[in-house]
Amino acid sequence: MENNKKIKFPLWVTPKTMETVKEMYKDDDCRSQSEFIEKAIRAYVGYLRADNSPGMLPNYMVSTMKAIVDSSDTRMCRMLFKLAVEMAIMMNVLAAYCDVEEESLANLRQECINEVKRINGTLGFEDAYHWQKD
Repeated sequence: MENNKKIKFPLWVTPKTMETVKEMYKDDDCRSQSEFIEKAIRAYVGYLRADNSPGMLPNYMVSTMKAIVDSSDTRMCRMLFKLAVEMAIMMNVLAAYCDVEEESLANLRQECINEVKRINGTLGFEDAYHWQKD
């Protein structure tokens, strides 16, 4: 608590709301119902001020967003794994049938690194085709 000095005031709530407070204050590690109500008021004020303080998000929103990001991350990792397998197959087939000198391969790797950096990784097959023909 920021200030140990507290004030007393009348609070009018419905019986159902008071029953909820009685049921929940211990679950929230509060020592009293008053502490629970004060925390609830602060949380609600934070919610109302959310435009000015983006760090104040309810726990359910944070956990929901985390679950969405985790799910997306899992899907992306699976797709990257599948893509890596397909690339490995393609590279092994090409390596088996193409006779490329090691020096040429090293030069090509450096040219490809530079090209992918230049176009920010958005290279398509048609781009590579035109690049090889030019």
